[in-house]
Amino acid sequence: MAQGPRPNRRRLLAAALAALPAPAFALLPATATLLVPGPEDGPLADWAHRLAAALARGSTTAVMLERSVLGGPDGVTAANRFATAAAPDGRSLLVLPGAAAQARLVGDQRARFDGAGWVPVCAAQGPALLAGRGRPPAAAAPLRLGLAAPDKAGAAALLGLDLIGHAATPVLGLAGARADTALAQGAVEAVVMQGGNGLARLAALGAQPWFVLDEQRDPSLPEVPAVTELATGGDSALRAGLLAAAANARLLGAVLLPALTPGDLVALWRAAAQRWLEEERATLNPGIRLSAGADLAPVFSPLAPPPEAVLAYRDWLFRRLRWKPD
Repeated sequence: MAQGPRPNRRRLLAAALAALPAPAFALLPATATLLVPGPEDGPLADWAHRLAAALARGSTTAVMLERSVLGGPDGVTAANRFATAAAPDGRSLLVLPGAAAQARLVGDQRARFDGAGWVPVCAAQGPALLAGRGRPPAAAAPLRLGLAAPDKAGAAALLGLDLIGHAATPVLGLAGARADTALAQGAVEAVVMQGGNGLARLAALGAQPWFVLDEQRDPSLPEVPAVTELATGGDSALRAGLLAAAANARLLGAVLLPALTPGDLVALWRAAAQRWLEEERATLNPGIRLSAGADLAPVFSPLAPPPEAVLAYRDWLFRRLRWKPD
């Protein structure tokens, strides 16, 4: 019995593919929530208000990005909520300050989040530096260093001095205006300056920058060495811990998506962040750096240090400042 012609396999495959539904283009959700550390009238909440509006305007589709202000200015409460409640669907974003990452680094029991897999959208960094009265003294000279607290990121300056080989005496409880007054009155020889007004404080005091807390020189202070240029002592784990704390000291705020957020949604949010970059640069204080997209890698790599770096930094905190988490 004669058989008919065999069907062409390519035609069968083409017909099967044609029957499948066409792939949908990725779109940002119509509504999304931006978790922001409090208080309601705090600087982060104000910054996040401008940020949310710029992200919405920068989106290619209509997006309502609502702020949800939660917890205190260190951002730990907001980060904890984000870690437990945010789904990787592009509907939840977090503003993370460096203080929250520092709490995780030092082992603060309140910091129950693990942000290693979180995806950055954009970030703002400010200068973080060690400044003193006149030029840095000789390594053998006494040096009193004003610090806010052992568990704050500014303690990285003390670690930097240790690795340089200049033993300093920490004077705790000095931050912001109190640190500036102590330096001006000669109660300390050096203080840590960080935040959006760091360069203004430096100029107002007539202080001399000694090094920046960074792996490379700050573009706004090109003549000032980075701490890594000077701090060559210690092992690699402790130096990695130094870089992690230094990154936390520089980070004013970062916008993050949950781990496993699809790449197309990440790309759309990062594209929207370009509008924020353009609008925010016009109002920046000197020295503040904005980044988005491909420029985020060097900003965030120190924020998830390897376990050996975390342990080395915590061990140094205990040995040097007798500090350990409760």
